Amino acid sequence: MLIQDYLDICDPVLTFDRFMGEIELEKYLKNIPQHYTGRLRYDPVSMLKTVLFGFMANGYISLRELEDQCKVNLRFMYLMDHQAPSYRTFGYFINEVLADSIEEIFQDINKKIFETEHVDLQHLYIDGSKFEANANKYSWVWKKATEKSRYRLFGKITTLFEEINEELSCTGMKLCINSEYAPEYLKEAAEQYAEVWQINEAMFVHGRGHRKTTQQRHYEKLKEYAAKLEEYVEKIKICGEDRNSYSKTDHSATFMRIKTDYMGNDQLLPAYNVQVGVADEYIAVVDVNQYRSDMDCFIPLMNKFYTTYGFYPKYPVADAGYGSYNNYIFCGQHGMEKYMKFTMFKKETTDKKYHEDPFRAVNFPIGEGGIMRCPNGKSFYLQYRKNVKGNKYGRQEEVYQCEDCSGCPYAEQCKKTDKNRTVRINRELTAMHQEVIENLESIQGALLRMNRSIQAEGTFGIMKNDRWYKRIVRRGIKSVLLEVFLVSIGHNLYKYHNKQKKSCSYRIGVHNSILMGEGELCPFLCNITIIIIISKRTHEKTLVFSHAPLLTSNRKYLFDLKLIDIFQPSFRCFDTSHLDTCQCVTKFCDCRSHLFHSTWEADLFSVVDDLSNR
Repeated sequence: MLIQDYLDICDPVLTFDRFMGEIELEKYLKNIPQHYTGRLRYDPVSMLKTVLFGFMANGYISLRELEDQCKVNLRFMYLMDHQAPSYRTFGYFINEVLADSIEEIFQDINKKIFETEHVDLQHLYIDGSKFEANANKYSWVWKKATEKSRYRLFGKITTLFEEINEELSCTGMKLCINSEYAPEYLKEAAEQYAEVWQINEAMFVHGRGHRKTTQQRHYEKLKEYAAKLEEYVEKIKICGEDRNSYSKTDHSATFMRIKTDYMGNDQLLPAYNVQVGVADEYIAVVDVNQYRSDMDCFIPLMNKFYTTYGFYPKYPVADAGYGSYNNYIFCGQHGMEKYMKFTMFKKETTDKKYHEDPFRAVNFPIGEGGIMRCPNGKSFYLQYRKNVKGNKYGRQEEVYQCEDCSGCPYAEQCKKTDKNRTVRINRELTAMHQEVIENLESIQGALLRMNRSIQAEGTFGIMKNDRWYKRIVRRGIKSVLLEVFLVSIGHNLYKYHNKQKKSCSYRIGVHNSILMGEGELCPFLCNITIIIIISKRTHEKTLVFSHAPLLTSNRKYLFDLKLIDIFQPSFRCFDTSHLDTCQCVTKFCDCRSHLFHSTWEADLFSVVDDLSNR
C-alpha cells in the first residue's frame, strides 16, 4: 500500500499537495548549482513542499524538527517520498535557494488562493506587532548617547591639538583646530607627528616602572582618539537617520517597548515591527520594519501592496497608531479613503465635555475678517508659521497670540501662564480629523472597525497563541523577512485548508439530507437562519445568513430588521437566483467571515426562511 492510502481524504497534506500541484514550483528553483559528482541531490520541489507544509502545520518549524518529521510523520514522508534530509540540508535550501524567491512564492500562492476564494482586496485591515529579536537585550547602542560621547571626544581632541601645537611651535608645524574632526584627519596628524619626531613604535615603553615620553603619550592618544572616533562614526552609520538604537548582536534589531515578551515580561527589548495587511482573513501583504512607531510603517506597507497588486486598497482600515498628517495626505493622493483613527479619536467622539469645550482653540469662533476670538471676545493674531519636525509633506503650524489677556474672567480656565495665551493651529489637519470622524462614525465605518479588530488583530493572535510564533529566530533584516514570509505563507495555507475542509463537509451534508431526498434537514442547516433582505427603495433581494437558530418550525417570519445595511461595501452579499441549494450553502461558507450582527437603523425588512424551503 502507498502512504496516501493511510491518509484521510480530507487530510491537510493531500489538500496542500493538490493546491501546490496547480502552481509551477520549478520556476523558483532555477538558481540551484549543478554538481556532476557525488550522490544525487534531493528533489528541490519536494523539499520546497516539505518546508511550506511544515510552516502550514506548525506555524513555525525548526530545521531539526523538519528532519525528525521526515523520519516519523506520514505526511512529511509522503511529501519527501521516504527520504529524510538532514537539518543542514534544509538550512542550506532555505537560506540559499528560497531567500531570493520567497516573496514571489508568497505572491503566487496568494494569487491562487484569492482567485479561488474571491478575496476582496479593496478592504484591507492593517495592524502591526513587535516581535522580540534573537539578540542580547543588554548589548544596546543608543544613537544620542553615541553622539554625546563623540562631541565630548571632540573637546579632548581640541585640548590635545593645543598641547601638540605648543610643543611643535619651534618646528613650524601646526594642526588645525576645529569644532569637529574626522578619523582620517587624526590618522594623518599622527603620521605627520611621527615623521617630525622620528617616532619608532618598537622603542615605546609599557608597563609599571617605565615613564613614557611626551612624544609617546601624544602619539598614542592620537591613535586612540582616531580609533574611538571611527567607532562612533560606525555606530551612528548603523543606526541611520530613522533609528535611535540597535543591538550589538543583531545590528538590524531596534530597541522597542514590548507589551509582553515571550516570557511574559514588559520591558525595552531588541525587536522588529512586523506589519500585516489582512483581507478576508488572509495575509495579503506583510512587511518587516525597524521603526518603533506604526505611524512610519503605513506608507512602506501601502507601497508594497501597490507593487504586488498594481493598485491601492480603497478602504485601508487601521487603529490610532497610523493616524498622522503624512498618512492622510498619502491616502488623499492615491485615492484611498481615510479610515485610520488619530490619537485623540476616542476622547473626541466619546467625551462630550472635551469636544464642546469653548476654551479649545478649534472651537474659537471666527469673526469678521477671519479673526479668531476667544470666549471673552479678545482677538487672536497670527505671529508666525513654522514647519513641523519630521513631516514629509511640508506641514506647517500657525501660531496665534491673544491681543490682551489681562483682567480676563476666564483666565484660570483658558491658560496656565501669566502671559498672553498662545495657540497652535493647523486647519488642514483639523479638517482631516473631522473627515475621519465622519467616516468612522458611519455605519460602514463602525463595521470596518469591528472587522479590523477581528481580522487584523485576530491574525496576530492566531500566530502568537494558537501557532506559537512569538519570537524572531533569525538575525538580520533579510533573514527575518524570509522567516516572516514563511510564517505568513503557512498561515494562509492553514486558513485555506480549514475553509476548504468546512466547505467540503457542508457540501456532503447538503447532498445527504436534501439532494438525496432523505426528508430531514442536516444538523448544520438546522442552525442557520436565512434572511432575505428586500430594499424598500430598490426592491432588490439580498440573501444573507446568521448562526442563530430558527425560532420555531414554521418556515417564514416577518422581522423588523434594524441590523443590516446592504449598501455599505464591507457587507458581503450575492445573488441567489441562479444557484441551487448546494451551491448556496457553498457560497455561504465562502462568505461566512463577512456575516455579523450590527445595531443600526436601516430602511429594510426581512423574511426568515431555511434552505429546505427553496
